Amino acid sequence: MSYLAPISPLDGRYREQLDALARVCGPAAFAAARVRAEVQWLLTLDELALPGFQPISAKEKAVLERLPQLEEADVKLLEQIEFKGANGRPATRHDVKAVEYFIADALARHGFSSRARWVHFALTSEDTNSAAYGQVLSDALEKVVLPLLEQLRKTLQTRARKYARGVMLARTHGQPAVPTTFGRELKVFESRLACQLAQLKKQQISCKAGGAVGAYNAHRAAFAEVDWPRAARKWVVRLNKGRKIKLFISPVSTQIDNRDSYAETFDALRRIHIILLGLCQDMWRYISAGLVKQSAAAGEVGSSTMPQKVNPIDFENAEGNLGLANALLSFFSEKLPLSRLQRDLSDSTVLRNMAVALGHSVLAYRSLLKGLEKTDFNASAARAELNAHPEILAEAYQTILRAAGVDGAYETLKALTRGQQVTEADLKQFVQHLHLDEKIKQKLLALDVYSYIGISAEQAGGKK
Repeated sequence: MSYLAPISPLDGRYREQLDALARVCGPAAFAAARVRAEVQWLLTLDELALPGFQPISAKEKAVLERLPQLEEADVKLLEQIEFKGANGRPATRHDVKAVEYFIADALARHGFSSRARWVHFALTSEDTNSAAYGQVLSDALEKVVLPLLEQLRKTLQTRARKYARGVMLARTHGQPAVPTTFGRELKVFESRLACQLAQLKKQQISCKAGGAVGAYNAHRAAFAEVDWPRAARKWVVRLNKGRKIKLFISPVSTQIDNRDSYAETFDALRRIHIILLGLCQDMWRYISAGLVKQSAAAGEVGSSTMPQKVNPIDFENAEGNLGLANALLSFFSEKLPLSRLQRDLSDSTVLRNMAVALGHSVLAYRSLLKGLEKTDFNASAARAELNAHPEILAEAYQTILRAAGVDGAYETLKALTRGQQVTEADLKQFVQHLHLDEKIKQKLLALDVYSYIGISAEQAGGKK
């Protein structure tokens, strides 16, 4: 389709940037996850030695293990089973029942038609779906979201070191405060991001397998001697093979999974996004003030009427997408853990939009990475701004004077500098008139706006 055709820009204007995400949490990936959940449940039943359950042969197992590797024709067949009907059956109008029939028909084609009665045995559709959504979310985090966030963290870390001694004016309440370094300010965001990433990497995703109301009613009725919760845990072990972001069975649930783990995951992402929003807005301000320069891409247009413009569009794009993502993630965290009594269906359409929130997230990460790569610290502009505000040494002066035992040091510096236009000469003259030990005077006179940076360089990863 033309990028003009889709309703959402995620499937139009931005589609090329989201291919990796679509591969792990698009409709085809979700369909494959459902098939995988059903196949692994069948293989789990095989381990239980149930009366009447013929052991799965090596040939049958090979067929089953290939089934989740859906081709385009398989996805179309699943759609046909659900909406139009296939193989002499009417349309199911039920997505999970379509998966059950798809597997049963595939087994029949290979001579295992007697196995059909065990496909989806004792499960409810939410058992299959919760396992499928868990796989999809795990894959999206592990294969797309976390690698991009880690790349972003490393980029910030590298640039923090590069500009560890890039002295600039810090502003509190928007007003000149004291010197800092550009590298240190980037390190603040990198450090916060690292902390939240460590938490997100430990996250696990819940699912359930207890049938109609979560109590294993049908399971117990058919085979009372089986420890079904233990079988469900074995099922999840199978689904977790090769995963870093693991799935787990909710010990007690209703018909649907409790999804508290989803709220935890989405809230962790929201916290990360809030950190990144702060980065976007600070970079925008640094660019606006001329403290950060942007490289101009050849052929790129900054304005339809102002040829000189090089706009901070990457940071603006990231900010917008982070806001969209967080609006959805916040709603998910509030909505998904709620269900009327044992089950209502209002979560279904919400879960289908999980990939939309992740799509906006991925777009934001890519824009931020692009924006950072195009920027450079403007040392000369930073130096000019520092030179224009020698009064920022007032903090250092009053602190040294306090340490030297001078009474009213703060009040004296306040009278000299607060709301006043102060020059470097004014400060030196102030020091010369103080009745102090000569060593203290020299210590004050040696101060300048370029060296008064505390441990900023070391915090940014630079050398002492």
